[in-house]
Amino acid sequence: MRIAQALFALAAAAAVAVPASAATKADNSTIARGRYLVMTSGCNDCHTPGYAQTGGKVPEADWLTGNPVGFRGPWGVSYPANLRLSAHSMPEAAWIARARSQLLPPMPWFALRDMTDADVRAIYLYIRSLGAKGVPAPAYVAPDGKVATPYIEFVPKNLPHKSAAR
Repeated sequence: MRIAQALFALAAAAAVAVPASAATKADNSTIARGRYLVMTSGCNDCHTPGYAQTGGKVPEADWLTGNPVGFRGPWGVSYPANLRLSAHSMPEAAWIARARSQLLPPMPWFALRDMTDADVRAIYLYIRSLGAKGVPAPAYVAPDGKVATPYIEFVPKNLPHKSAAR
């Protein structure tokens, strides 16, 4: 009797299942959306070595592999993560939760926070479609820590003085 029930359940599920071609098309469109978001949101500017300097002329196969050039500011030195390794090391739910959390400057974490779950998921699926590649970015360095890599000083200079009396 249990075998018959199991077979009935499988047949019912198969009857309402989405055809494989439709599922692939949906996945492809989601991945294409993720690619579009990566391109238009500036992800490559920091997370792809040489991208900004070459006007985006880095092969897609090399995108989002992290950057050994850090950003130094009052928070210490932060490095753009290798997103391809990150996406392959965490489940989707963890990726979305991470996208919703505050990250170190200059990462515009608030842009990810304000994206829809569908958009963050599309970015995740696109990055995973690229495959794992590269090495992890250098570790964060605390303020006043010794920095052994190149870095960009991310501190405003020549700010106007505020008047004490107004």
